[in-house]
Amino acid sequence: MAQIVPVILSGGSGTRLWPRSRASKPKPFLPLVGSQTLFEQAVARCPADLGFAAPVVVTGVLHLEHVEAQLGDDPAARIIVEPAARNTAAAIALAAYSLEEDQVMLVCPSDHHIGLPDMFAKAAQDAASLAADGWLVSFGIEATAPETGFGYLKRGEAITSAQGAHGFRTAQFVEKPDLARARAFLADGGYCWNGGIFAFQVKDFRKELEEHRPQIAEAVRAAVEKGRAEGRRFHPDAETFASAESDSVDYAVMENTRHAAMVPVAMEWSDIGNWHALLDALERDEAGNAHSASGDVELVDCQNVLVDSDGPRVSVIGLENVVVVVDGDDVMVTSLDGAQKVGKLSGAKNQ
Repeated sequence: MAQIVPVILSGGSGTRLWPRSRASKPKPFLPLVGSQTLFEQAVARCPADLGFAAPVVVTGVLHLEHVEAQLGDDPAARIIVEPAARNTAAAIALAAYSLEEDQVMLVCPSDHHIGLPDMFAKAAQDAASLAADGWLVSFGIEATAPETGFGYLKRGEAITSAQGAHGFRTAQFVEKPDLARARAFLADGGYCWNGGIFAFQVKDFRKELEEHRPQIAEAVRAAVEKGRAEGRRFHPDAETFASAESDSVDYAVMENTRHAAMVPVAMEWSDIGNWHALLDALERDEAGNAHSASGDVELVDCQNVLVDSDGPRVSVIGLENVVVVVDGDDVMVTSLDGAQKVGKLSGAKNQ
């Protein structure tokens, strides 16, 4: 089987992890879990010895410096510089119209943490095998809690690729549910989280996009044709790309295709979507506390407390379910329940 081309999407502002994550240096480029940044982890999960080609990174000008600093020195790696933010359908299309039509692309967000990379690699190989048969494949991530912040995939009938890889038809794409429906999905056992990881053969993605979102397809194709290379950077034509409509790949393609499939995977996945999610992803002490700090941290009679400080000493006594973040002149304190609202703070919004 041909090599799998990792297409790593790197954008966004990560405001729900403010003040550590900022528009100028958002969460993909921070070492939030372990010594590597989330972006470096995404690249490292796709090594050549497991059948992966050199990565293609799609990013904006604002984050180009961070990408180049963390991508490594692989001369075959490529960076597509997105001229404007046009959501995931157009971002993925930039890669699709830059690759050969018979290649299989594996679309990966750059800001996720995966605790079991071997399981990720196995799922990627299965997904690529199904994609080679014409399926548009989503990773169906094992649902371990009744999460209301994720979309869900309903598992349909079993399918097998010509090379023997197993998966399922995607019976339904489900929007973010309320808590009662999320609990019902978890109890049912036939639903997985939609984590935004996909495998397509390039020609199949192009065909579906051209059928269901022809305006996006034409604008991106023309922007690539008019673009210019600069070392390992590629710059699509800015004016042409800016004319593309903004839409997610889920709405534009995955919910419309008749060839949607899924590969279930349990890989200790987290989107690190807020401070609560980061606490869950970190190694904790016997009281459930964790800290990621360059300064001293002292926790006394605390439970489920996360401290992230860039230097100042932080002391916490007798608190439960709290996050304390110190970044430069900014200090943010929230309950775990309030973590979803961090992105609404003025400091996070007005960057």
